[in-house]
Amino acid sequence: MKKLLKIVTMAAALGTASLGLSVPAFAWQPDKPINFIIMAGKGGGADKMARLMQSIVEKDSLASRPLVPVNKSGGSGAEALIAAKSSNDPNHTIMVTLNSFYTTPLRQPGLDVDVLQFAPIARMAEDTFLLWVHADTGITTFEQWLDVARNEGRNWVMGGTGSNSEDNIITDFLNTNYGLDMKYIPYKGGGAVAKDVAGKQINSSVNNPSEAIGFWQSGDMVPLVAFTDERLPMFPDVPTLREKGGDFSYFMQRSVVGAPGMSPEAADYYSTLFAQVFASEGWQDYRTKKSLMGELMSGDELTAYWKLQRNNHESILRASGAIK
Repeated sequence: MKKLLKIVTMAAALGTASLGLSVPAFAWQPDKPINFIIMAGKGGGADKMARLMQSIVEKDSLASRPLVPVNKSGGSGAEALIAAKSSNDPNHTIMVTLNSFYTTPLRQPGLDVDVLQFAPIARMAEDTFLLWVHADTGITTFEQWLDVARNEGRNWVMGGTGSNSEDNIITDFLNTNYGLDMKYIPYKGGGAVAKDVAGKQINSSVNNPSEAIGFWQSGDMVPLVAFTDERLPMFPDVPTLREKGGDFSYFMQRSVVGAPGMSPEAADYYSTLFAQVFASEGWQDYRTKKSLMGELMSGDELTAYWKLQRNNHESILRASGAIK
């Protein structure tokens, strides 16, 4: 908490710049464009989040150099992890992460990636998941969906972002615990998944709200159940899986990390920068509209969160047989 309070205090101090007040000098500042790696494809929740943060930084002139987003979705995030790990300039390399931050190194030990070597800059939110179908299916309840998916067996297709990813973990849970045999098809990004549900190319998804909201608002996609502990304010009529008797909820981190080898001074700079982004009206409005949860985390608190989540995901992957 002391670390977090320090960051927020520094962010508030920086906010006085527009008023012409003095601003404390940083021990380090970027002197060239910042490589802003996105650990997913275009159009998904991570991509939308990263580009919003970039726009807030640019609009409010929060950084001395621009953030330059680049999508690296290959290998369920392995491409992004390798790019960050092998960066020849860690102080100018940051990355937006999902839960594949934990699962991909566990599934691919040959990558030789230790997530605890990354700089803990900021957890900006935890994203949520809902089960979606096309409105034309006529399915309006979780129970109806179970009946149809169970009868269809392998003919029922669930789309999701990546193999053995967050979406795959939820799909495996549903298959294992509800007697289903759905086929899972991995995509490079959640935006493409939602588009194919809306286009009736696949039968269902567990998209984040930010990925499917446009198709929900147009009446194409219908949410059936939320994988949260409580109902989401944006979807008050959508029950949670726990309400339906399922002992399961699942969230995805939306974090910004620094490349391994980043200096403490650079990490402090970026932690303060993203504390400012977190406190901005644009980010808080986005959190509300996209049903994001969780408060700002940084420093040692974020590292402890990573340790817990990595252990939890190792248990999940072992139980599903994804790793031994």
